[in-house]
Amino acid sequence: MTPQRKATVVSSSVAAILTLIKLVVGIASGSVAVLASAIDSVLDMFVSIFNYFAISNSEKPADKHFNYGRGKIEALASVIEGTIICISGLFLLYQAIKKAINEETSQYLEISLIVMTISIVITVSLVIYLNRVAKETGSMVIKADALHYKTDVYTNAAVFISLILVNFTGIELIDVIVGGGISLFIIYSAYELIQDGILVLLDRAVDEEIVEKIIEIIKNEEKVNTHHLLKTREAGSQTFVEVHLVFDCLITLMDAHRVSDKIEDKIKNLDPKKDWIINIHMDPYDDFEINKER
Repeated sequence: MTPQRKATVVSSSVAAILTLIKLVVGIASGSVAVLASAIDSVLDMFVSIFNYFAISNSEKPADKHFNYGRGKIEALASVIEGTIICISGLFLLYQAIKKAINEETSQYLEISLIVMTISIVITVSLVIYLNRVAKETGSMVIKADALHYKTDVYTNAAVFISLILVNFTGIELIDVIVGGGISLFIIYSAYELIQDGILVLLDRAVDEEIVEKIIEIIKNEEKVNTHHLLKTREAGSQTFVEVHLVFDCLITLMDAHRVSDKIEDKIKNLDPKKDWIINIHMDPYDDFEINKER
């Protein structure tokens, strides 16, 4: 099992444990904030499970049915996860409004405080672990998972503070406000997940900074007269680059191929952790206008 998949198994297991504890206490206490945190843990668990299968499938090599691999599974999972998270956030917002209208009160506040304390300690430990794996592997999925659990630390801290304030002041509105705030934060997070996933599915180009570096590499090669039709996109851990290089018509195919290989190596060295798929088309003259019309 790769470190990436192992990390998703660990995060899924942790989320499952936290979900069980928080749901029991959240339902028993009637605290919207604790219930919101429980639902957030449910979502964390699904996200980690999705990530496990996304990584497992995206790591499969290209074949006759999927010539470019399965990297976009991660983006598709992101859209599905985001949709589920958004719906859950709306449900939590409904629960907060319902509690405010019905003037419900929270119970078992002492137990809730203990649960949230344990939750914060476990989540912080998980974030440290995921950050270490992300640094070692360069996996964007694990990096995103670590960032997601990092926001959970802030969420759990907010719930903890709200429980203390309700316990000392008896003002239930604090619980409603914090629970509603967490639900809005969850919806906002879902929007970002959906947006990022859709942009990958639509073959958005890589960061402008990387594109500029690729152009600079090409321009610095003396034997390349010019270039055109530079295209980039990402799918999972793979980064695709396509470009037409224009050589002098008298250059041998062997020399042109050597230059293209050198350019490929320089592009790959921009980020050795990425899986670069580079396709270079060699032209004996600048046929940009012809290709543009096709």
